[in-house]
Amino acid sequence: MVRMTRENTNSTLSKIERLCVEQGLKMTEQRRVITRVLLESNDHPDVEELYRRASLLDDNISVATVYRTVRLLEEKGILEKHDFGGGRARYEVTDASTHYHLIDIDTGKVIEFQDPEHVKLVEKMAKKLGFDLVQHRLELFARRTKSDNKKPQQEEQDSDN
Repeated sequence: MVRMTRENTNSTLSKIERLCVEQGLKMTEQRRVITRVLLESNDHPDVEELYRRASLLDDNISVATVYRTVRLLEEKGILEKHDFGGGRARYEVTDASTHYHLIDIDTGKVIEFQDPEHVKLVEKMAKKLGFDLVQHRLELFARRTKSDNKKPQQEEQDSDN
């Protein structure tokens, strides 16, 4: 069964703050705002979009502060950087769970999903080839089927929550 992923931002906020403290980072008010923006994002924003959203909450935040903070959080393993095309890096909070990305090449929208059957398949393929799977990643680049006017299964399931 494929299902949409969604995190509880309250528990994630504690996790991020804890990770920052564990990594020796001071949680300044500007870092808290940037972290809040990241946690409230349902997409995978780039730095410019993070800056736009953060500056709505705190007009003292500069784009340079956002760049420095994102780079620092990435270096500490708190953020993951993705290249979904389009010439810009996009970010999400590092998540230990296995999830995948489907990128709509027409809109740039990123849909996260999980599929236990896929995990079983890649583990089986690694074993078949004589390897123990350590890590894997799946990014699907797709275009919505023109004849299909229905919502994708993941979005339907998400709207039921």
